Amino acid sequence: MGVVLPVLFALFAALSNALATVLQRRAALTVPQSDGFRFGLVIDLLRRPLWIGGILAVIAAGVGQAAALATGALALVQPLFVLELPLALLIASLVARQRLPGALWLAVAGVVAGLGIALVAASPAGNRTDVPPERWVVALVACAVVVAVLAVAGLRRPPGRARAGCLGAATAVCYALTAALMKSAVHVLDDGGIGAFLTTWETYAFGVSGICALLLLEHAMQGGPLVASQPALTLGDASVSVALGVVLYEEHLRSDWWLLPQLLGIALICAGVLSLARAGEDAP
Repeated sequence: MGVVLPVLFALFAALSNALATVLQRRAALTVPQSDGFRFGLVIDLLRRPLWIGGILAVIAAGVGQAAALATGALALVQPLFVLELPLALLIASLVARQRLPGALWLAVAGVVAGLGIALVAASPAGNRTDVPPERWVVALVACAVVVAVLAVAGLRRPPGRARAGCLGAATAVCYALTAALMKSAVHVLDDGGIGAFLTTWETYAFGVSGICALLLLEHAMQGGPLVASQPALTLGDASVSVALGVVLYEEHLRSDWWLLPQLLGIALICAGVLSLARAGEDAP
């Protein structure tokens, strides 16, 4: 049960996020495109019922993610969100009443198989509940700098692959940091109750990071093709989350010869995600 519960919660969260992606992408394509970072974009989207539905799905995903992080390692939970992309394409095809071609089913199988191989080989372990302040300082500064550099680089480019890729990568870092902060805040809630949860800095920090991720995501969706933004977002979130799990929470991954099946799993995931992202270009 030590692995089953966080996996089930994470799968629920991934499904909810996939639904949110479909709804938010449809809504984002109905508002005027902006050349720079525009806070008014959210105001425009608030008038779209589809976007509101997407936000409700995001909230459900957040609850599932919090439960998963409370019961499992960050390096186990976050990589499971790689499944968002195949789930989003499946949901989009159902909404549009279109069948996915055999090549896409093969790509979905590749992502699922690769994820299973990588996680079994890595066997993430550890569920530390406290992180020394100095580690948080280093992680927060590093993530903030990376996000700022990627966001500025993306917004200075015209709409296209480079812009979408940079903004997708910036979103990924924000998502990973949000998960790391949420994990700490959820443990505070479990240990000290709602009062402690509302007075710990991690609660407000993951809220700010989550809002930044949401704003960057909407601009990434508008900034260029899905084939550029989605792989950066999907693979970046998993990679940065694993790194934060190891650095902040001292989670352990298998090494030595176990690295070979891990690399095989990662290769399958990358190939599948790229194929699915290309297909997502034509998704309704």
